Amino acid sequence: MQPAPPAALQLALRLKQLRQQWPRLTQDKLAAAFSIEETVAAATVSSWESLKTPKLPPMHRLNAYARFFATARSVDGEPRLLRLDELTPDEKESYEKLEADLLRLRSAASGELPGIGQTFKRSWNFPDTGRVTLVCAQLPDGQVGPFGKPSNPNYTELQRYADIDALIELFGHIRAENPASLVQFRTSSEISRDDLSGHLILLGGVVWNEMNERLSDMAKLPITQVAHPRLDSGEIFVANVDGESREFWPQWKDVGGGRRVLTEDVGLLARVPNPLNASRTLTICNGIHSRGVYGAARTLTEKELREGNERYISSNFGDAGSFGILMSVKVIENQTATPDFNTPAVVLHQWGRDVA
Repeated sequence: MQPAPPAALQLALRLKQLRQQWPRLTQDKLAAAFSIEETVAAATVSSWESLKTPKLPPMHRLNAYARFFATARSVDGEPRLLRLDELTPDEKESYEKLEADLLRLRSAASGELPGIGQTFKRSWNFPDTGRVTLVCAQLPDGQVGPFGKPSNPNYTELQRYADIDALIELFGHIRAENPASLVQFRTSSEISRDDLSGHLILLGGVVWNEMNERLSDMAKLPITQVAHPRLDSGEIFVANVDGESREFWPQWKDVGGGRRVLTEDVGLLARVPNPLNASRTLTICNGIHSRGVYGAARTLTEKELREGNERYISSNFGDAGSFGILMSVKVIENQTATPDFNTPAVVLHQWGRDVA
């Protein structure tokens, strides 16, 4: 067996020293603290600290290390991993320095070039040139306008699609990112077996999109959408947060005359391996309403914000094979604002998971 590279040993030693600065912090306790966001075993923590055959932690785990060891409050009582928005300004400064140091060590250990160009990727670029299919729901007959009926001489097929804004936003962007790939869109009733084995992008919720519901179940996402008697216009998100079931709701504003308008929707962006072909991806852009779907789709396409959002994903999830972000989607003057993951209170809940 070849000896581990010096840079890998240096990172392992740094992680071990961080943990041992607090004598009562065992590998079991650190693993339990990290598992608040994503389950990790004590044996995995041990492998990261090994001075014989160290395993490189994913980048999002180094983000957790930086947050944990940026403040002594992490071990005030039972060890716990604080969220980034819980850190004080001084603690956040310590976090940023420690994260940069750990990522530099990891880059040296992996042979990757450190630097700004290596800290994020283009999520909608698929280098394998595999087929890419966007899947939308088809509107029920009662929701289709006159131009969506084939008998109308001005029949327009897209009038039958739900979430058209999100579809148009993503279709053009993904075609530009993947000029050598077949990029197409289908309703859930039109999808073929070949389409299912490529890169899949599901648009919209489970109310009208049975394909979304079935594939979401197969992907075992740690979040669900459920109907609630207090909301008849969509389905709320429910997730386990800190061991408790938490509901995520849209926000409304009363405008008089018994009317109210939507001011904040909830969107979901999730990426996992395609459960029907693990070498391809399944991406879900979802929301309580279409505003949330559109906002989730725009996070990685809008010119002014996509690079920052890509950096956020790389910083928080690294090379994790599966991740998800539940986000606030503001509606201002009837316009859907693109969420900025780096703005406080935009990210409502997130998770990442390593895929073997």
